[in-house]
Amino acid sequence: MLDESLLDSPEGLAEADHRALLRGTAEAGARVRTAARHAAEAGVGDLKPDGRPRAVLIAGPGAAATQTADLLGTLAGAGSPVTRLVPTGVAPAAGALRWELPGWTGSVDLLLIATPDGTEPGLSLLTEQAYRRGLTVVAVAPAGTPLAESLSGSRGLFVPMATAPYDHDEPLAASAPGVLWALLTPLLALLDRTGLLTASPDALEKVADRLDAVAERCGPAVATYSNAAKTLAAELADALPVVWTEGVSAGPAGRRFAAALAELSGTPAVVAELPEALAAHSALLAGPLAARADPDDFFRDRVEEAPALHARVVLLRDRPLGGLTAAPAARELALTHDTPVSELEPEEGGELETLAELIAVTDFAAVYLALASAPR
Repeated sequence: MLDESLLDSPEGLAEADHRALLRGTAEAGARVRTAARHAAEAGVGDLKPDGRPRAVLIAGPGAAATQTADLLGTLAGAGSPVTRLVPTGVAPAAGALRWELPGWTGSVDLLLIATPDGTEPGLSLLTEQAYRRGLTVVAVAPAGTPLAESLSGSRGLFVPMATAPYDHDEPLAASAPGVLWALLTPLLALLDRTGLLTASPDALEKVADRLDAVAERCGPAVATYSNAAKTLAAELADALPVVWTEGVSAGPAGRRFAAALAELSGTPAVVAELPEALAAHSALLAGPLAARADPDDFFRDRVEEAPALHARVVLLRDRPLGGLTAAPAARELALTHDTPVSELEPEEGGELETLAELIAVTDFAAVYLALASAPR
């Protein structure tokens, strides 16, 4: 069960945060600036591509690579297809994973590698395969790793991952905020040079500023009643989050939120985009997970008995209330089934800024839920 008193205890949160998740979330803006600097020092800003790649392939382990591919694919749109290469293997361990290039790939395609590890033999083999096929290869990984060595010479461009000293204290969570921004930022700068999306140095600086602003509003020292992330974490205690997104860039933010909830706090969540979510989850809200589904819950022993699991809709939107929107229909469907609704909408800004705000607030919420519900 959620320890709500811990949410308003910065000292208690720090003591419970053995993996420095809160610190990584709060320092996301700084991580973007460092990653952008690493990309510039590696020569990304000086690249002069001969045109857009036919296709962009992304390889890497776990949720970080999946979310990076999702975000880049959404931002790039139809300019070039962005595809994640799904690994195979007998275990989710560095030595067990293997990646294969599709048979159609060639010199007009771009391979991006994003990994917070860099010791995966399968990724080094993939770079060799890409070199033989003539693909351009760009990798973001920790410096001094085997992957960095495999890209030396003319085999590709290597960008050192922006890391912090505390990243090495505990195994990195794939959904940790620092991991996402350290891997994503150099690739945004790269695809800006290819013309697939817009992520100029000024735009990345605005992303960092927006992440800093969210850290000020949602940090551990800010009380729950005025902290959107702590409030959301408290609302999701003993609930099944039903994450509905509206707007193009809100989709990957919602999928990342569901992945972070599962990995960091063990909370299952379902996610879908509006308006299709209304049909996809209508039966779910009308079933045993509806708030009114268990009339005996009123007589439950609040001390000895665990509460019944009920759905709670989390509506993430990246567009203003005006215009064409399914939000009113979403609220009506939820309230018809006595399902509470939590809503998050970013302040105005560019697409990257609003996306960063949605990710940052939900990252904080996932971390607070993980820390306040962890057994002690």
